[in-house]
Amino acid sequence: MAAHPGTRPTYDVVVVGGGHNGLVSAAYLARAGLSVLVLERLGHTGGAAVSATAFPGLPTRLSRYSYLVSVMPEQLMADLRLDVTLSSRRTASYTPTLRDGKPGGLLVERHERDATRHSFLELTGAETEYDAWREFYADVAEMARVVAPTLLQPLPTERELRERVDPGTWRDLVTRPLGEAVERRFTDDTVRGVVATDALIGTFASLHDPSLVQNRCFLYHLIGNGTGEWRVPVGGMGSVTGALERAAVSAGAEILTGAGVSAVRADEHGGGEVTWTSDDGASHSVGARFVLANVAPWVLQILLGEQPEPDTKPEGSQLKINFLLDRLPRLRSGVDPAVAFAGTLHLGEDYSQLEAAYADAAAGRVPSVMPGEVYCHSLTDPSILGDVPSGTHTLTYFGLLTPASLFEADPEGAKALAVERAIASLDQHLVEPLMSCVARDGNGDPCLEAKVPQDVERDLAMPGGHIFHGDLDWPWAPARARLDTPAQQWGVQTNRDAVLLCGSGSRRGGAVSGLGGHHAAQAILAMR
Repeated sequence: MAAHPGTRPTYDVVVVGGGHNGLVSAAYLARAGLSVLVLERLGHTGGAAVSATAFPGLPTRLSRYSYLVSVMPEQLMADLRLDVTLSSRRTASYTPTLRDGKPGGLLVERHERDATRHSFLELTGAETEYDAWREFYADVAEMARVVAPTLLQPLPTERELRERVDPGTWRDLVTRPLGEAVERRFTDDTVRGVVATDALIGTFASLHDPSLVQNRCFLYHLIGNGTGEWRVPVGGMGSVTGALERAAVSAGAEILTGAGVSAVRADEHGGGEVTWTSDDGASHSVGARFVLANVAPWVLQILLGEQPEPDTKPEGSQLKINFLLDRLPRLRSGVDPAVAFAGTLHLGEDYSQLEAAYADAAAGRVPSVMPGEVYCHSLTDPSILGDVPSGTHTLTYFGLLTPASLFEADPEGAKALAVERAIASLDQHLVEPLMSCVARDGNGDPCLEAKVPQDVERDLAMPGGHIFHGDLDWPWAPARARLDTPAQQWGVQTNRDAVLLCGSGSRRGGAVSGLGGHHAAQAILAMR
């Protein structure tokens, strides 16, 4: 066994995984005076929350995997004194439409004004759908204002929150499949789809799935800081990771990159040991009073020497395509591209199209009409572009209902077909084909980078390429849940007392929120 390259043979806390949650826990614990070692397999910290120069010869830094921030509490950012700026997008969303061959679209402004009302009226022919939209999101906002403040506290009980939320809203969002509320409260196919898409981000489900996984995904996407607004981190997602790393190191945490953890052993009397391999192939071990797992629970089972059941492996569901454009394409509807692309641009996401795409994918077929969303971060944050010609912009496509199983039999063929259909879903609304606007990299190749779940699993060790490390849980303690220990009270427990979850796989850890790291740190501090 090679000598441990850190400064101590044992630490109060060893964090397995240097993603954003691991850095949050390290910063909180080191600030409290504990000795902390973070072990990261890759050559850099950040996990999915990184910026990268994806195209050879070009300086633009893309948010390669995760790309927006909503659920991270402002109080957490203040606690850790993070030097991060989150900028609001000028447009909430734009949905181009083709009805009877006539191009149009639904514009939703970030702060609703007359243009939003007029857009609803022009699309649907009446005021009723706009009124239903405002009423629905007012109900969602009411629930968000109740849930969001609890995210930095020990788990509330389901009953505690239910008693503070309107019974109809609780039914629509928690008790019954979300599709029922969408179909009852809206009549227009496009409006229904725009509402429903937040339930399907990285989640493979029908809107009527009895598991309600779609409801849980929807809730997380609408409760951030009580507003649900998704903002662009200035400098890219790497700016968030960089600030967290600085916070952890300045507080005294040690970080080792190129340290691939191979085993975690927990002593039944308390404490544990972590073994990893460094880049030179040498094996190292270190003792710890607590081990925090910033890896998926499925991966943690393997590290603990357990054998997880194959059918319990998470399955991710997304297609991520990064582009660099010479210019923004013009839309057939005539809307200004700087308005349409500034927020979330919805494609193939009418309600009927979402359900048809789910049926296709469930049958093992790449959806014939690919539902997805497009973002142009450089309209909000041009600093990520670097020294490039005027008019250059980034474009990010996030595809829905593309589970990992679609790409198993023919990975490259299915991926190429999915990318082709994703581009086609945008091209039908454009005056000029998207690829005619795509820049060329230093090798003369189109600036296009596509990632399916298998790529995410290979790059980031997320099982099944699941961006949440597994299906999201409700952000409260279910009825009859045991809340006897600090780990249980914070939703970070495992079957080993000395090992806690601190990542997206903890009860409230999903998205780039830092909540998993915060909760694990609070549980340890409560146990001291």
